[in-house]
Amino acid sequence: MRLIPRGFFWRTILLILVPLLVAQVIIANVFFGNHWTRVHATLARTLSGEVSAMMSFIDSGNVGAIQTLARNTGINVSINEKLNRPAHNDNNSLIAGALANELSKHLKRPANLYIDRKQRLIYIDIPTKNGKIATFGTSLYHIYSTSTEVFIIWLIGAILIVSILVSPFIIMHNRSIRRIAKAANMFGRGLDAPGFVPSGSKEIREAASAMITMKERLNRYNKTRTDMLNAVSHDLKAPLTRMRLAIETDSADKKVLLGDIDRMTTMINGYLAFARGEEPEIEQATELPAMLIRIARDAAPNKDIQTEFPEPPVQFYARPMALARAFSNIIENAARYAKKTIKITEIDTKDETQIIIEDDGPGIPDDKKADAMRPFVRLDDSRSEKTGGTGLGLSIAKTVIENHGGHMTLENSDLGGLRVRVVLPL
Repeated sequence: MRLIPRGFFWRTILLILVPLLVAQVIIANVFFGNHWTRVHATLARTLSGEVSAMMSFIDSGNVGAIQTLARNTGINVSINEKLNRPAHNDNNSLIAGALANELSKHLKRPANLYIDRKQRLIYIDIPTKNGKIATFGTSLYHIYSTSTEVFIIWLIGAILIVSILVSPFIIMHNRSIRRIAKAANMFGRGLDAPGFVPSGSKEIREAASAMITMKERLNRYNKTRTDMLNAVSHDLKAPLTRMRLAIETDSADKKVLLGDIDRMTTMINGYLAFARGEEPEIEQATELPAMLIRIARDAAPNKDIQTEFPEPPVQFYARPMALARAFSNIIENAARYAKKTIKITEIDTKDETQIIIEDDGPGIPDDKKADAMRPFVRLDDSRSEKTGGTGLGLSIAKTVIENHGGHMTLENSDLGGLRVRVVLPL
């Protein structure tokens, strides 16, 4: 048998109620245990003193004093020749034990106590000097306080009230988690979850948003792989066809064949570079200025490189080799099209760092900026290898930046060319 339930609802109920119940039991034991003992001892001493005083008056025959004292204390007194009592008294009971002990201290004769729980009364039988039995009857509340019972009832009531108030919130959380589980199951089967919107507490909404972001990345990943296969087919089919035709017609030219092989090698290296953009790498403390300056000097030794970096630069954890590959592609693209100037700026805030790379080249039209960051897409219509590259540079950079939790956008630069803005979270 399982002691801990499997469901989130009942586990949360236990998590709330068990500590509350334990705390209340400890409070009841420590505080009301001592309180109950002290109160009952005080009540027993008081009643014992009153009974002892009346027994003195009974022994002396002072009937008027007995009547007055009984009336003032609310105790009924009677003198009986014989009583029909149970075989066992209640002297050792939890309720009457303290009174029996007090009476034994004040009286030099035995006292028998009997509790009528139905009527909530207590009777005290004490033998007189003349051989009769004096019976004192009074309310049980003369020696017993109900505050402990009331407190226990309130403890149970508090647990019930907490359960009633907490249950709707737990149900809402449970419903949100079930919706996330259902959507994740659909996402895992390659389906969409129409109408799924993050709801619930902040943490649950963040988990749902992260799952949606993960699905979007997986969709981009799958689309990229499909685009890669299409690009491989398109880019390699033409040179392979030429090579096959040249061999079959015995018109093969060694120089031409070697040129086709070189172009195919360049294409394959580009595809491998794209695949390496997702290789795992250990995150390290990284500062960008030194990396950017080194890349810019290597990529554009003949350009005017302008930099604006904060002092000191922000340090954050990232995958340095992947970031270097991304910024190399961006800066090499800027160096290819810049006329004279490349400007690199870093802007740090509390939550993020921005890297802005600009050039004074021809730029990219607004309607083609989105296509420029798609993998295996060149902005020329012919996809001719003479225009250079495989259309992977900015796409690799965008993938690496997004894998770091950032984003990359293309804008128009004040220098007249392209501005690439990279935003990375700290």
